[in-house]
Amino acid sequence: MEHSTIRFSRTESAQFFRTLNKRVNAYFKENGIKKTGNWKLYLKSAVMLSLFFAPYFLILTLGLPNWANLLLTILMGVGMAGVGMNVMHDGNHGTFSSKKWVNKLMGGSIYILAGNVYNWQVQHNVLHHTYTNIHEHDEDLEAGRIMRFSKHSKWRRFHRFQHYYSIFLYGLLTFNWAITTDFQQMYRYTKRKLSYGKFPNPIVNWSVLVITKIIYAFIWIIIPMLVLDIAWYKVLLGFFIMHYTAGVILSVVFQLAHVVDHADMPLPEKDGTMKNSWAIHQLKTTVNFGTKNRIVNWFTGGLNHQVEHHIFPNISHIHYTKIAKIVKQTAREFNLPYNEYKTTRKAILSHFRHLKELGQKPTLQMQ
Repeated sequence: MEHSTIRFSRTESAQFFRTLNKRVNAYFKENGIKKTGNWKLYLKSAVMLSLFFAPYFLILTLGLPNWANLLLTILMGVGMAGVGMNVMHDGNHGTFSSKKWVNKLMGGSIYILAGNVYNWQVQHNVLHHTYTNIHEHDEDLEAGRIMRFSKHSKWRRFHRFQHYYSIFLYGLLTFNWAITTDFQQMYRYTKRKLSYGKFPNPIVNWSVLVITKIIYAFIWIIIPMLVLDIAWYKVLLGFFIMHYTAGVILSVVFQLAHVVDHADMPLPEKDGTMKNSWAIHQLKTTVNFGTKNRIVNWFTGGLNHQVEHHIFPNISHIHYTKIAKIVKQTAREFNLPYNEYKTTRKAILSHFRHLKELGQKPTLQMQ
């Protein structure tokens, strides 16, 4: 992956973002509310954490039949995705609470999801939010050789079938966090001296990674093996099913916002400059979906409001449905795109249709 410096346009009018920012700030001031989370977020977080942990304790204590344990394991996967989207995500963006220690605690919930705070903040807050959908800079577009998420990525013959096999690979997202991804990212980011804020001590960082992985394995694998009167491979199978369920949910939600028909994937000029300003770049590379669906809004933690999230990552997702009206109206006034799919179903169809298009051999091979 190349890492040339990217510079967003400064000649393009910044009036759009100034106007939008002023209006959004006025909304919070006039209504006397904070940009961080509120009781609705705290209650939802309790529900998500319960969905994740309650089945775990039921499995350990009730001696249930295999079919019941299987259902509870799937429910744990749903809860795992819910904690990631609603608790961890806001925490690591510093928007869960106005108190830093609360954000740090909630952001640290990623450790019980098999991830790592440092890695996630660099990949998501720094690389993804800054260089959204830019090939070789936004790592969310990178999936090794097996998937082609960008028209700028090298095409391989097996990509012709990626719209079929992709869903099976999506389930491996968090499972890979647990066993390989975090170690690879830690090495890569430390070598490049990347960080979200002050660069951490590498020795401390690596120590945290190893220790949290050991604790994670103890909680989710060793304890069930010691407590449950079942074969060891059934514990590992349950662990995998939990991760696979969460991985499918998280991967699909992520992809619907950026790897769809409506999302641009622009490249910088040879000197590293981008055509658009950062804010307008976010409008063109992100897509909303199913924003009128209360269940989708509630469960995805506002990740279906990607336009609002990418322009205002410092605002908790609990407010996105309100400020969306302001963002949409302002974009229209400036004759700018506001990409959205009315339903989640349409976004899913668009994603797999787009994967199929990207899987076709390009007329001119792009490296």
